Amino acid sequence: MTTHDVQSRREFDWRSFFQSYGLILSLLMLCGIISLVSDRFLTVDNLRNVLRQASINSIISIGMMMVILIRGLDLSVGSVLALATVIAADLLSKGQVSPLGAVGVALLVGGIAGAINGALVTWVKIPPFIATLGMMTFARGAALQYTAGQPITGFGELGDGIRFLGSAEIAGIPMPIIAAGMLYICTHILLNHVPFGRYIYAMGNNEEAAYLSGLPVKGLKMFVYIVSGALAAFAGIILMGRLNSAQPTAGALFEFDAIAAVVVGGTSFNGGEGTVWGTLVGVLIIAVLNNGLNLLAVPSFYQDIASGTVIALALLLYRAIR
Repeated sequence: MTTHDVQSRREFDWRSFFQSYGLILSLLMLCGIISLVSDRFLTVDNLRNVLRQASINSIISIGMMMVILIRGLDLSVGSVLALATVIAADLLSKGQVSPLGAVGVALLVGGIAGAINGALVTWVKIPPFIATLGMMTFARGAALQYTAGQPITGFGELGDGIRFLGSAEIAGIPMPIIAAGMLYICTHILLNHVPFGRYIYAMGNNEEAAYLSGLPVKGLKMFVYIVSGALAAFAGIILMGRLNSAQPTAGALFEFDAIAAVVVGGTSFNGGEGTVWGTLVGVLIIAVLNNGLNLLAVPSFYQDIASGTVIALALLLYRAIR
């Protein structure tokens, strides 16, 4: 082996190292910088608060990651979240459904919205950006019309089950964190240890080849968009439990936070590349950044500038490593 070969091998090893652990190192570096400028960051209460706040985006990001894996996009998740929760909250406040029934109604509404998105993309052949943009506008308008623009409150004892999902703790761990963790484990198993999950990666890599290989391409697309809508609705239920109310304006811009987390987490817009754990790290990077800016009392408009800059730099670094 020549000196040139040894040097090339060493460079390849460094590149592989950063490809595997670059995201985690970036998260740890960000945590270290914030802890140096704020002594409140590394407290148990603050770290638990970061994870609790990140739980909503982390659940939505699972569905968004799966959509982007098949070269799709879902801009409707925030609006679907609002529509699903106001319908469920209205039925719950009127005593027409139990807490479990309210969760079922929300998942059904989210799943139907996702199915419509999937049908528009799969059979009508509308580009995902346009199809989900239309659903985003429709669902937001429907949520505002359904509630006349007013929040829904007053669940009484019927709301205890919903409040448990959003506010309770088990062994000191908030329920939103537990729910998000269980969903990540289940998604990891689905995508990596079940043939159906591997089909999603195969379709993202090359849809035509997947179709010619006999994979149910249309069914896969429908499944992924339905999951995205249902997970957005479930995240809305947790948010409703935390706030003890349902807001027709809830979820505004949540889709952009999810897209940012997924892409920062290493999922490629070209499809077929990305992991659920990378998405989780992307969610945490954004959550830690937002928390740090709040601890430093940075004005909100500067927070947007800082967040956008960090996300852009993270994407540039990712492309450079790749």
